Amino acid sequence: MKRINVAILGCGTVGGGVAKIMSEIQTELNTRADGELILKSIVELKPKVAAERFNIPLDLFCGSGKDLTPTEATAYINEIIASPEVDIIVETIGGTNDFVHKICLDTVNTGKHLITANKALLAERGTDIFEAAEAKGVKIGFEAAVCGAIPIIKTIKENLTGDKIMSVSGIMNGTSNYILSQMQNYNLEFDTALKMAQESGFAEADPTLDINGGDAGHKLILLIKLAYGIDVSMDDLSIIGIENIKKEDIDFANEIQAKIKLICYAKKVNGDIYATVRPMMVKNSNFLSGVDGATNAVRINNKYSGKHILIGKGAGSSETAMSIVSDMVFISRYGEKIRNTAEKQERNFADARQFVFPYIITFHTGDVPGTTGFITTAIGLQDINIDTVSHNRHSEEKAVFSVATMPCTLDKIETAIAYIKTERPNMLLSEPKVMPILF
Repeated sequence: MKRINVAILGCGTVGGGVAKIMSEIQTELNTRADGELILKSIVELKPKVAAERFNIPLDLFCGSGKDLTPTEATAYINEIIASPEVDIIVETIGGTNDFVHKICLDTVNTGKHLITANKALLAERGTDIFEAAEAKGVKIGFEAAVCGAIPIIKTIKENLTGDKIMSVSGIMNGTSNYILSQMQNYNLEFDTALKMAQESGFAEADPTLDINGGDAGHKLILLIKLAYGIDVSMDDLSIIGIENIKKEDIDFANEIQAKIKLICYAKKVNGDIYATVRPMMVKNSNFLSGVDGATNAVRINNKYSGKHILIGKGAGSSETAMSIVSDMVFISRYGEKIRNTAEKQERNFADARQFVFPYIITFHTGDVPGTTGFITTAIGLQDINIDTVSHNRHSEEKAVFSVATMPCTLDKIETAIAYIKTERPNMLLSEPKVMPILF
């Protein structure tokens, strides 16, 4: 039986979970891997804390279990990368800085397989890491980087290779979904729901990447690379977060039988790829509308086999660690047969403003007769058909209402808004809020 030696760099929530799983089901893993998976060493600044938390033997930690300085930890990491006895390195340090990037690049350049949950690094700075892995003939396991325990990476890379993926959409950030669920289920304002998420452990003290769409954007970039074979940067991707969602938006969603969700969406249209991350009004007939709490869900629409939905926990120690261990087994069993990413394609990454959706537009105006008529006329002048207009909600001398359109492009809506601002400069009290409607 072949022997596969593994080193873990960083033994926090995810790295500790990996070590725990490896120790608890060693026999089963070896059978599945068609080889002996051996946890050879762990690098961690506070090994005693990690050992106690995850019930890991101290002798597995570099430095004989004593606390390490950053300099000492770096020296051990360099030794592991250079060691011919290590076959797989698991990077669970996190971050996109030069230090972590160098670790990952050096790992593959020395002929070792790399497994990581570091979606931000792979999305923002992963191109040279993937290229180096291809050149060296080693594999990168990153199942844990997208939606935690949901096997979306292997589904796209392996299970759907007999089909063509037409679109990928889903809820890929549990924190934002928890916040929106609380707002919708308990009629809360955003700040209150965010505080509840932090108190419940679903949101970090600094939740910026979760609520501004950045975390979801990293995941969508990796799925686009796999599904369509193109590299997309965060600057290319149109991203809007949930921080400006208000109770009135929830009310308008209810009026059109929908729920607001932060949706990752990518679609192939005539060879062009359209993609965006933004809050959408998801109709209640769509399965994604009923996915509540911190749960993640991904819907894949294929040319031949139709729609597939994967749902599960998108974060957590054991959930994310399980996906890392799964990559270990996969690499051990199938080795050189694994493809890291799809073959690169020459496709156009199209302007999201040309993406065709039905939209809902929310207007804040003065409470002046004729306002609704003028605004709907301005929208109609852009050849946009209107589906419904909500009831006006009045507060003192202000009004708020929404207009739901039939399918159109975002740039037409922007042109209509610009026309309103030009013709009636004082009509709009704030920038209109525009959200796609997802059926």
